[in-house]
Amino acid sequence: MEFRPRNYIAEKEAHALPRVRADDHPLSAPSSLTHRQVEVVDHGDMGYLDPLRRSDNNAAVSIEDLEVIESNSVVGVSGEATMLNPSKEWVSFKRSLMQRFPVSKTVLTSSISDVMVKGRKTYDKSSTNMHLEELEDPEKFAEEGGKVITGQEYVSRLHELKVEINHAWHADDRVTSLKLSIKVAKLLMDTSILQCYPTLFAHATDIMDMLGDMVWERIKLKAELAEDGTKFCWLPENFVASDICSNAKETCNNWFSKIGAIRELLPRIYLELALLPLRYLRDRPLDCLQRLVMMTRGLADPLASAYCRLYMAHCIRKLHSHDIGCLLTCVNDFKILLMRVISTTETTHGNLTGQKRLLISLMEPTIDYIMKCIFKNVSERQVGSVLMELGLGSNQVELRGKFPCVAIVLHHLLKQIPSQVVISSAMEIVHLIESSNDDSFDQCLNYRLLGFRLCERRSEMETVNAVVDKVIQVITHYEGLDEYLKVVDAYVDILLQNHMDDHLNSILEGILSRACSQGIAEDELATLQSILVKFLSYYEDLEDIIAMTPFLKILDLMYGSSQSIVNMHILDMGIRNGYIRDPTTIQFLFEISQALHDDENFVNVKDDSNQPARLISSFVSLVDYGSEMESHLTFLVECRAAFGSIHWLKETLVRSSNCLAIKALKDGNRHISFIKSCIAFSEVTLPSISAQTKQLNLYLETAEVALFGGLVSHSDGLIDSAINSLQILEVMDGPRTPVDADGVLSSIQKLFSLLVMVPGNPEHGITYYPKNLGVACQFSVMDDTKNEDKEKVLGNGLLFFGHPSYLHELALMCKFVLQNLVDTIQQEPSMAARGIMALEACNCIASSFIPSQEISSICSNLIETGKSCMSTSHPYLQSTIKFMDHLVHSSVAV
Repeated sequence: MEFRPRNYIAEKEAHALPRVRADDHPLSAPSSLTHRQVEVVDHGDMGYLDPLRRSDNNAAVSIEDLEVIESNSVVGVSGEATMLNPSKEWVSFKRSLMQRFPVSKTVLTSSISDVMVKGRKTYDKSSTNMHLEELEDPEKFAEEGGKVITGQEYVSRLHELKVEINHAWHADDRVTSLKLSIKVAKLLMDTSILQCYPTLFAHATDIMDMLGDMVWERIKLKAELAEDGTKFCWLPENFVASDICSNAKETCNNWFSKIGAIRELLPRIYLELALLPLRYLRDRPLDCLQRLVMMTRGLADPLASAYCRLYMAHCIRKLHSHDIGCLLTCVNDFKILLMRVISTTETTHGNLTGQKRLLISLMEPTIDYIMKCIFKNVSERQVGSVLMELGLGSNQVELRGKFPCVAIVLHHLLKQIPSQVVISSAMEIVHLIESSNDDSFDQCLNYRLLGFRLCERRSEMETVNAVVDKVIQVITHYEGLDEYLKVVDAYVDILLQNHMDDHLNSILEGILSRACSQGIAEDELATLQSILVKFLSYYEDLEDIIAMTPFLKILDLMYGSSQSIVNMHILDMGIRNGYIRDPTTIQFLFEISQALHDDENFVNVKDDSNQPARLISSFVSLVDYGSEMESHLTFLVECRAAFGSIHWLKETLVRSSNCLAIKALKDGNRHISFIKSCIAFSEVTLPSISAQTKQLNLYLETAEVALFGGLVSHSDGLIDSAINSLQILEVMDGPRTPVDADGVLSSIQKLFSLLVMVPGNPEHGITYYPKNLGVACQFSVMDDTKNEDKEKVLGNGLLFFGHPSYLHELALMCKFVLQNLVDTIQQEPSMAARGIMALEACNCIASSFIPSQEISSICSNLIETGKSCMSTSHPYLQSTIKFMDHLVHSSVAV
């Protein structure tokens, strides 16, 4: 059994296709194609259109058609979305309202009507809770008593009431439906448990809307049906009062008469608003809205009054009306309500301040929603009129900043007005904020909002300077870090974009001085993180950040995930421009990496998407000490000690160490001792790599580097470790997926390619490594100029040249491999795969060995296996038989 000598250069030239230089790029425009382009015949198959073969005209038409289709689809979707938007937005608003103010775990029975506790089980409070409540407020405890229901029971009862009303309506018991609806509306009069009110409002208004829809459908049916039940007309989309028959008008009058008989003001307003879409008695149904607005002024409770106006805004939107006069009146009334709440004197117990804040926070969503409704369809030209109605504009174009406005109303107004108006009236807004300093809202949040609004458009430098100077002057007097950070966060983008370096240094010093004296609270970290990240995103060079002493001191004072996020941005900034060579920068990033690695949240992340670990690994791989290779190796040792828990980093360390060894080899001075140090570093690091496939490949890479440097003993030990790693991999992984199998096969092929150049072991023989592997695999030969330094390492072909024992050992090894190969093929369970494998092995063996009786016998058996597994007319089988016949005739001729 003897290998066939091969001339690889001749084989490459024989199998290479003829090459002709192209005059044009094959993907260039069709007009520049030469006559050598392949003709494509169009058989009329429109199922596939190759974009590289169609003409420019066709492409243009296709793009236009596509744009038409897309525009049509967008119009359709947006139109539908526009129609559904008010109702969807209302549902979303109510959901967010209940999430923001969840119902309490228990609800006192004395605070709710009998309709809520009917059929419900009540619970006695524990003696401990009763005693604590009695100590806190004896009078309140005496009034409320000790009976409660759970919050879940409270919500469930509201759902049940809705079902009962709906069931009674469809059973033609409309009187019961109305009575229950009135009872639900009366629930909105009770605000004794403030936290529960938003949930009550959401469910109660849901019932009001349902009742209004059912009444609408009933009266609409009366308007379209005759007395005998036959439909005699269809109401047009925009019908008027004259289109309605007297029977329907009478029914409508009856409903409003019943509602008008309700004694309590609040439920009467709610039910009339629910029936507002009944546009049958007058052509201008919105005329009654002003009356309802005036009626709401009779509601003494500020919370109930605010939410009643909120429902009014919702009902106006349902009518698709653009009339905002009533809503502006509501906002002006809000100012009076809020001023009353703010001016309320505190009780002797000191609890009113907390209650007052809760009350204002509960009212805030109502102001926000009404402001959105006002500015939903207001053009920029109409903003002046709106501001005049709100008492904030001296004329149609100017905003008056010398009169105070309630801070919370000003905040939500500032959120909604167009950005151009904000920019043009920025200083007037600053004066408004300055004069609107009340307890309804934190003044710093209005300064903060103004900053964010100014960032929406480019402002004139004069305006920017004036606003920034005034705001910086204001926040200088803030003693608390939280308020200071909130305002600075909004203006730091403006300062960076306009290169206001003096102000930038000033705010960093301000943050540092407050942080050092007060410390940084957890709720302040997020804002501080936002400010520092903005600095990092603006500057391009890390050296500019390192030069900012206050910045680094502030970073040292931070902690937790916010500090880690800033550190990640710094690392990302450091590796953004490629190799890192400055020693100061390297040390700074190393310390940043240490802080990031020591974060507990970072340590607990074990998945492959661990971005901090990847950033640290990228940093280590980009460090370059230039000719100071010893310093670089020392750096790698420090990284291994500091970042031992990062799996990706160990792979990076080994690769970096191997690169250092290659760099030393390329140097004129061989640096053998340094190369040995690099190889030793890799040898020590490799066993700790947990990914077996990566470990195997790195063992082979390091062995190749050692062999390249003439360190044969090191390469022997590394190859032994690689073989052991491969054996462990087979035991641990068990049945692998096809992708993993391909990776392992590639590693095995690389191992055998390396073994071609490794000198045989004098103690165990030249086939020691292949026998240890115990796998059947064809040797793939690498270009020896890439693997061998001929002055240092001699291959087996020269070491054992012509020695009979060398040839005999190779022959025995080949026989062993071929036998294992044939046995493995015969054990393949799939007949189709077995046939293909047999033919592939036959072709490989016939091409690699000189024909002999033994080789011919093996190939014949493989061909017979192929015949038993596939059709005799199979092309691969036929080509293999012809190839074997050709080899037999060639050997006979020779």
